[in-house]
Amino acid sequence: MAFATARSLALKGADGHVIDVQVDVSPGVVGTTLVGRVDKSLSEARDRVRMAINNDCGRWPATKRVTVLLSPADLPKGGTHYDLAIAVAVLAADTSCKDLTADLLDGWAFVGELSVSGGLRPVPGVLPMVIAAAAHGLTRVFVPEPQAAEASLVPGMTVFGVRSLAQVSAVLRGAEVPEASPVVAPSASPLATWRGEDRLAGVDMRDVDGLDDVRYAVEVAAAGGHPLMLVGPRGSGKTSLAERIPTILPDLTTEQSLEVTALHSVAGTLPDGSGLLRRPPWYAPHHSATGASVLGGGTGRVRPGQVSLAHHGVLFLDEFPHFRADVVEAMRQPLESGEVTIARGEESATYPARSLVVLAANSCPCGNYHAQSGGSCECSAVQRQHYLRKLSGPIVDRVDIWMEVRPQPRLPDVDWAPAKESSADVRARVAEARERQARRYRDCAWAINAGVPGPVLEERWPLSRAARHHVDGALATGQITRRGLTRVHRLAWTVADCAGEPGPGEHEALVALALRSTDPATSLAAAIVTVAAS
Repeated sequence: MAFATARSLALKGADGHVIDVQVDVSPGVVGTTLVGRVDKSLSEARDRVRMAINNDCGRWPATKRVTVLLSPADLPKGGTHYDLAIAVAVLAADTSCKDLTADLLDGWAFVGELSVSGGLRPVPGVLPMVIAAAAHGLTRVFVPEPQAAEASLVPGMTVFGVRSLAQVSAVLRGAEVPEASPVVAPSASPLATWRGEDRLAGVDMRDVDGLDDVRYAVEVAAAGGHPLMLVGPRGSGKTSLAERIPTILPDLTTEQSLEVTALHSVAGTLPDGSGLLRRPPWYAPHHSATGASVLGGGTGRVRPGQVSLAHHGVLFLDEFPHFRADVVEAMRQPLESGEVTIARGEESATYPARSLVVLAANSCPCGNYHAQSGGSCECSAVQRQHYLRKLSGPIVDRVDIWMEVRPQPRLPDVDWAPAKESSADVRARVAEARERQARRYRDCAWAINAGVPGPVLEERWPLSRAARHHVDGALATGQITRRGLTRVHRLAWTVADCAGEPGPGEHEALVALALRSTDPATSLAAAIVTVAAS
């Protein structure tokens, strides 16, 4: 039989599709034809595979016509991870190779790039590929040896981490596995080790002096996953607070860990041998970053951007008005729907982006303006308005919480002062609030308040009459829009969850309105006083 089929996987966004690599080796005009909407990197596979077979595992059928079809043919395909599937299918289809037959390939998935010597090299996206393979009933997979641990994260999958094409052939034939050189790790060690994720390992909420109202707003944002905007003069503590938000977030659930790890695998940023990523990720792109780096895209295969790599974690956009206009406007989709869709020519991909988005901005271009005293700012009122006008109305309306961060005097160290709360203390309360939400939404497609659709929220978890009175009043006076009404409703539930209340009442609604307000005169203290007076 001069025909064989091996299975590999194609990635479209974060989703994997099983690809049948069908190879026919028959008499005819000598040559190799590769069809099935393949890109340039995949077209080059014919040369890599031919040399790998000649140097490591027998002989390429040089006197035959070799036709390779990647099916379904209408799905665009790219990448070097198809090399291994093409190679084993060619070997199985070649009648001169008696030991490796087509039936031995059934039930296997093949993922890996081949070198000229026949050795395997790691490829990005192994985890989502193996997840897709398991979903389609495949139970065994070959991957490059350094990525075996990553592939083994998928339950019920038998993973073979191999070093060369010859080892794959030996395992399929049941023969003795030959020795091979170790596979080079997918990522190199960084040249500079003074900076990175470990830079924030020692930060804690107890480091922040004062700012009790802002700390509370940060806690509510973390508990419900609400987008947060911090506005204030430079040096007031905006960045310090944002950097400490990951420390008050609970560990990721197993389902969340799989999602985050799969996204990092697709992007090729998963550390070697890291296993599941258990802590919420943190990303803070510079304001000069391009739309492709923040939102995703790039040349060739579409890759997730930092807004997706921060899924279930924190995305911090400091100096937000200084970001490019296309990036600012494109943030509408992830803020509204929790996902981002990138289209490049004939290819489009949708990635999840349900991160806690934290925006920060100065009060004026020079960063010295303070609403109460004016500070040492020399900017005119027109300059300040022009600066903040870069935050367009649709973006403003999609941010749940607005807080002014005011400069704080240094507090003296006295014995009778109350102890500052640590991140562990706040994280415990955030975890309890999220557990209440998980129980309430246990039969739903979302787990936190920020993801609840407005109509469902109104139908199943409405506000009390007294709370509704305040929210409707804010809508009538133009303080909030219809979109803002839904976001205040979500916020009120999060405030109730943080306080351990069974549902939002008048107090929670007023606090939610204060958190939502962009007017510095509307504060949490004023909301609490209003409730007490009534």
